Amino acid sequence: MKEAEVLKIFQESGALQSGHFKLSSGLHSGQYMQCALVLQHPRYAEKLCKALAEKFKDDKVAVVVGPAIGGIVVSCEVGRALGVRSIFTEREDGKTKFRRGFSVDKNDRVLVVEDVVTTGKSTKEVLEVIRSTGASIVGIGALVDRLNGTAFNENYASLVRIEIPTFKPEECPLCKKEQPVIKPGSRS
Repeated sequence: MKEAEVLKIFQESGALQSGHFKLSSGLHSGQYMQCALVLQHPRYAEKLCKALAEKFKDDKVAVVVGPAIGGIVVSCEVGRALGVRSIFTEREDGKTKFRRGFSVDKNDRVLVVEDVVTTGKSTKEVLEVIRSTGASIVGIGALVDRLNGTAFNENYASLVRIEIPTFKPEECPLCKKEQPVIKPGSRS
């Protein structure tokens, strides 16, 4: 899938939004990628995640893991495309962990997937959980990369890279204009 085709899907679904957003990282931005608006359409979810899975088809993945909540659909669809198990991590008392009986074995080859990577924090939390099990991490995949892949040493692939400027709240030009802020992310 070409990046232009991916961006077209995001634009058609209204997922690329403009406004004043407080990101999960605490940074502010004038644009936001709301992947849920794309992933609510099964045809888009299947198409995008199948393209992402294609990038890891030769890595002998045993299980796909995504962080709740943004990585759940991505994990499921990538797992389906690869024909492997799909699970997710959740936060409990502020700590990322496996719940609901999910686990990986030390012999598992794990692919970590995410909807959007902005700072890499959620993905790094998932990596830490997997590393604690002794399982092998074969790669990291994201539908959208806002970080330019700079946060990971592992095999990393995304469908599209997009640069959206972010600002510390005290330096945010939208705050200075007193534009109301929206917090669309999954972290409280």
